[in-house]
Formats: sequence, structure tokens, C-alpha cells
Amino acid sequence: MADPSLQVLRGLWDLLEIIRKLRSSEGCLWDRQQGKKDVGRYLIDEAYEVVDAIAGGSASALREELGDLLFQILFLAVMAEEQGEFAMPDVLQDVAEKMIRRHPHVFGGRKVRDVDEIKANWLEIKENLENKPRGKGILDGIPRSLPALLRAQKMTERASRVGFDWSATEEVLVKVEEELRELKAELPGGDRERIREELGDLLFSLVNLSRFARVDADDALRRANDKFARRFAGVERGLAAQGKTPGQASLAEMDRLWEKGKRGEKG
Repeated sequence: MADPSLQVLRGLWDLLEIIRKLRSSEGCLWDRQQGKKDVGRYLIDEAYEVVDAIAGGSASALREELGDLLFQILFLAVMAEEQGEFAMPDVLQDVAEKMIRRHPHVFGGRKVRDVDEIKANWLEIKENLENKPRGKGILDGIPRSLPALLRAQKMTERASRVGFDWSATEEVLVKVEEELRELKAELPGGDRERIREELGDLLFSLVNLSRFARVDADDALRRANDKFARRFAGVERGLAAQGKTPGQASLAEMDRLWEKGKRGEKG
């Protein structure tokens, strides 16, 4: 039986060689034309497909999507290698050293009481032992390319660590109601910029509410999206059974099927 560690090494090397071939003059024109920003976009897409596979519960789908994500990561490493910046062994060594350094309770002699202390140690090591530049802001390092809800939650979590936060959920609810009133006041005027600003403030306050409720805002919206898609598909099936499409049905017909689907889910 082959040594699993050697299988992993061989698999990584084979995939790197495939990418190098694709990027070579004898390879694929399309792959040669890709830049880091292009691959960055593909990487984000593949990461979301991994998340979908996890939610779907299919091991085979997760296996496939992890492979696709790994391909994009290695593709970026090969591009850096071509430009003399770094190579895959550097990436592996750096992340291994970082994980060992940030887990002194596992790889060192530090004792911890609970998960909160583990998280505090992680932040201390990241900010002090890893030479975080002086003057760097609390919110720096949170990628602007994150989905807006996720970025908002991370920003408010960071601000909360230094005491810039509400003291109770009730205060956040008051803020949500305030932002909703301000949005309602702008709607009749039709000023899109003002409406956009107030809507953004309302969404931001709802993210704060999610955080106080210990709910991931992005996950909550994703679940709501899935619920809408599931129920609307039920409407389409109901209409198809009548020989109709949504475009041929009235709103009242679709509403009846929607409510029927809701009752079926609750029952």
C-alpha cells in the first residue's frame, strides 16, 4: 500500500506540472493569457461552489469542488513562480510555521482555559509576534472584496473588541427602527443616492443585530435565498401541473401556490 504522504506529494507535484504545461508555449493559449486578477475571480467562484457542496451534503461534490479550488490556488502559485516571487514550497512552509506559531497550546507549553482564551492568544500572536506594522488600523486587513454582509460583520466584530459597540440587543433594535424610519422618510422623494445611503445604514444595523443574536448575517441571507428559491420552484411545479408557466399565471394564482407551499413546509 502506497504511503499516503507520498501520494499527497505526488498528487500536488503532478498538478503543478499540469499547470506549468498549460502555461508553457506548448500549452493552452487561454491559460497563458490569464492574470492573477483573473484567477482571483475564479478562485472566489470555486470557493463558493465548495460552500454549496458542503451545504448539499454530497461527499463526491465536495471532493470535486475542493479539487477545483486547489487548482486555482496552485495556478496562482505557478504564476508567482514564473515571476520569481515565490514557489509552492514557500507557501506550504509559511502556512505550516504560522499554524504552529498560532497554536502554542498544541505545539508549545502554553495552557489555556477555554476557546475564548485560544482566540485571544491567536490575536495576540498575530498582532505582536508577527510584527503587525505600527499605526495599522483596527479594520485594516479585512478584504474589501468580501461579500458586503460578511465584511460588515467582521468590521463590527473588530470594533467591538476595542469597546466600540452597543451594550445590549435592545439598543441595536432601537437603531434598526431609527434607520428604518429614515429610509421611509426618503422613499417618497425618489432621490436614489439618499435612498441608497439610508438602505445601506439599515442593512448595516441589521448586521449588528445579527451579531448580537449570534447569527452569521451572510448565512442567514443565504438560507433565506434558498428558501425563496425552493418555494418559487414549488410555485412553478404547481403551475406546470396546470399546464401553465409563471408568465401565464396571475399574481393571485402564484400567491395561492406560494402559501400552499409554506403550509406544506410547516406541516
